[in-house]
Amino acid sequence: MDTIRHATFETGRCMLGRLPHGKDLVGTIEEFCAQNGIQTGVFSVMGAVTSVTLGSYDQNQQVYVTYKKEEPLEIVACTGNVSFKDGKLAVHAHAILADISGQTIGGHVFSETLVYAGEIYFRELLGKPLERKYDEITGLLLWQL
Repeated sequence: MDTIRHATFETGRCMLGRLPHGKDLVGTIEEFCAQNGIQTGVFSVMGAVTSVTLGSYDQNQQVYVTYKKEEPLEIVACTGNVSFKDGKLAVHAHAILADISGQTIGGHVFSETLVYAGEIYFRELLGKPLERKYDEITGLLLWQL
């Protein structure tokens, strides 16, 4: 029987922050981690964006299909993690967003996703940093555990 492959971490710093207006969400989190020496962590974000680039993974073609919305959207939920991909820090985030009438969209968050206002809760994890590598079965870059 298959089981969950996992790694164990100690809890590091727990941080709350305000995201800068007009900046890319993904790039800002990557920069924050680099500046603070964070190699692995998890986060959640609340706030709003002025535009978003989202995507979903086409399992048949094994590629991400992305689209961009350029309108004010509320971040209903956004969660993610930070690890390494190709030797560099990489943010992996998913979000659900709502327009002014409450209609929602969601998916994998890509750059350029521009923050209107936002708050982040970040939990640093201490241990051997996780590295994403190509997975033959899915075609995705998954953690090597």
